[in-house]
Amino acid sequence: MAPIPGSGLAKGLAVTLRTMTRKSVTAQYPDTQPDLPPRTRGVIGLFEENCTVCMLCARECPDWCIYIDSHKETVPAATPGGRERSRNVLDRFAIDFSLCMYCGICIEVCPFDALFWSPEFEYAETDIRELTHERDKLREWMWTVPAPPALDPGAEEPKEIAAARKTAEKLAAAQAAEAEPTESQEGES
Repeated sequence: MAPIPGSGLAKGLAVTLRTMTRKSVTAQYPDTQPDLPPRTRGVIGLFEENCTVCMLCARECPDWCIYIDSHKETVPAATPGGRERSRNVLDRFAIDFSLCMYCGICIEVCPFDALFWSPEFEYAETDIRELTHERDKLREWMWTVPAPPALDPGAEEPKEIAAARKTAEKLAAAQAAEAEPTESQEGES
């Protein structure tokens, strides 16, 4: 069946008329903050205590916008006769947000949960060089990271928690079994 000439134009005009009859809603942005979705990608926050300077985030970054500097520090032996250990100490952790494409690969590959998404999006600068945020600024963003969502009450219990609970129940049952005979023996004497 051949389309009727001008039907596309009529459909387009119908959409335009529907849009024109609706009341426009203007959010006065600086005065009223927008309601952001829960997983908004704004800026990346650094939880410095969890960073082990493994540099996975910097290696996996497709834009090479993460700069990490560190040095090795010798830690004395924990026990007498033990050997000294060396560990990496973070000197510099910076992210250049003028290069970042907000892909989230750095957050996904971090094995120690040192990087998090913050929903903050108001960090515009007049000078592009100011968009390189050092670790003190990244730590400030950490305070704006929302808490993780609560677990679904209908979901099954994670395997790790179930295994830990079963082990704790077995241990408590074994301790109770050991304690009962001694009490009954005391009652007989």
